[in-house]
Amino acid sequence: MKGYFLFVLAFFVIASSTNIYCSTKVRPSEKSIDADVCIYCATPSGILAAIAIKAEGYSVVIIEPGKWVGGILGAGVKPIQDCPNFEAVGGRTREYMKVLGTGKSVQNISDSVLRKISKTMSPVQVRDDFLKILNQNSIQVIYEHRIRSCIKNRGKINETFFDYAPFDETGCPVAKPEKEFNLKVKAKVYIDAGYEGELMARSGVSFRTGRESAIDFAESNAGNCEPTNITPLDPFIEKGNSGSGLLPMVEDCFNNTIGAGDHYIQAYNFRFYVTTDPKFKIEFKVPKDYDPHNYELVGRYIENLKKDIADQDILFQRLSWIFPGWKNAGEYNYQRNSLFTMAPVGVSHLYANGDYATKARIWKYHQDYLSGLHYFLSTDTRVPEKFREHTANLGLDIRYHPETHGWPNQLYIRESRRLVGRYTISAHDVYNKTQIDDPIALAQYGIDTYPSRRIWFKEDGKIYVGLEGNMFVGGANGPTNVPYPISYRSITPKKDECINLLVPVCVSATHLGYASARMEPVFMICGESAGIAAIQAIKENVDVQDIDIKKYKEKLISLGQKLTW
Repeated sequence: MKGYFLFVLAFFVIASSTNIYCSTKVRPSEKSIDADVCIYCATPSGILAAIAIKAEGYSVVIIEPGKWVGGILGAGVKPIQDCPNFEAVGGRTREYMKVLGTGKSVQNISDSVLRKISKTMSPVQVRDDFLKILNQNSIQVIYEHRIRSCIKNRGKINETFFDYAPFDETGCPVAKPEKEFNLKVKAKVYIDAGYEGELMARSGVSFRTGRESAIDFAESNAGNCEPTNITPLDPFIEKGNSGSGLLPMVEDCFNNTIGAGDHYIQAYNFRFYVTTDPKFKIEFKVPKDYDPHNYELVGRYIENLKKDIADQDILFQRLSWIFPGWKNAGEYNYQRNSLFTMAPVGVSHLYANGDYATKARIWKYHQDYLSGLHYFLSTDTRVPEKFREHTANLGLDIRYHPETHGWPNQLYIRESRRLVGRYTISAHDVYNKTQIDDPIALAQYGIDTYPSRRIWFKEDGKIYVGLEGNMFVGGANGPTNVPYPISYRSITPKKDECINLLVPVCVSATHLGYASARMEPVFMICGESAGIAAIQAIKENVDVQDIDIKKYKEKLISLGQKLTW
């Protein structure tokens, strides 16, 4: 619970002649599967890729690390939630977005009605609908296996090995697998549709994390940003004594320059549900290592709110922004207008660059932070008594995640590794300032990055605490209100690194470019286009980088994909 888990990054050992990307020697696997295409992760993108492949008459298998399908759409985010312009959506994604979460197979309803329905959708129904679609298309999913290593030869992935590593009872990944090298998959083409880019990384291709500087891609808003949510707070353990050290949940940033690049990325969180109904309520457990000292700065923030806000209704609203957060569409989300809210900041980069043990700790830390925050606001005497009582009565709602004690089975990993591919999506694409001759999808959303960290600083002799990295340029409709194309080159690695891998989720993009393109409808469209590209590479017997782009575009258009606006 204490600190921010400053773990040492563990990278892969690259073996000699056979190009084995693996941390230990390969051992014989208990199970073996052959398929034309292997997809890693049953996210919406991976599912759409599999459907496209199966429809072309080729074999496909999805390997899913967890026990559930649908990614973040099966864990709180609604299918149409981050789609400001339904007319820019094409292919099978357009069809499925109108049925996911409704329990129906065909929905000829308007965009506006669909958005009303989405506010009451349950993630249980979304997961069930994805399962129904997978079963209807006879797509095999192997659960609870995570990528261990790849064997490559001359830039081609020949085999992949997976460990059996079931998630724990709260839907959290585990540090160590139960069985190492439990599964071997041999395929002609591989698609990494995961949020973390694990298969991509273990195949040895280049990737980036963190934030580029404003100079790197000539993006004016890149790198370190001006702080927001600025609040006069003393961040030191002993008030007024900087030598006593900083409290948890705040960092020093005196050496940073606006526009400078760094290793930080935006905050993650759960999209969770709460209730006061005893029939469905699961109590938040107090973390084993709970220490109120870790929330001392939250307490000081509450004191500041009480001092500045006389109206009790407004004060209670601001306190609710801390916990449970912002009520989005039934579920609670990050409240970016509050200095503190229901998720930590400053730790996402550790997850993105971490090994499996680190990822498990950071995921669990998000659970412990949320549970600890609930307990703090239920017990600390600086919190008004009525709000303490109200908070103490809230628990996780078992109806939405019955298998994981009310915890969402997917952490909202807004950004992790990003492929360094043959084209990099940047803010210039979002502003419609580029020309793309190999489009596979249309995207439209603002440059939406949640805070990267919480910092303290001095200004005019006074001390403040604020959030850094928080921006939403253009709102949901984007800065130009015009869709922009996603390049095929942004989902393909450099040819000298891997010739049979496609990456439709951790696409090649800058931090700002990814902040716009990272929406689930876009991932779904890119997934279907990746599936079609995989089959074309097999048919033409060429590297994924060398498929006939003219034929590829014609095929995508014939399937209803929208490639130009």
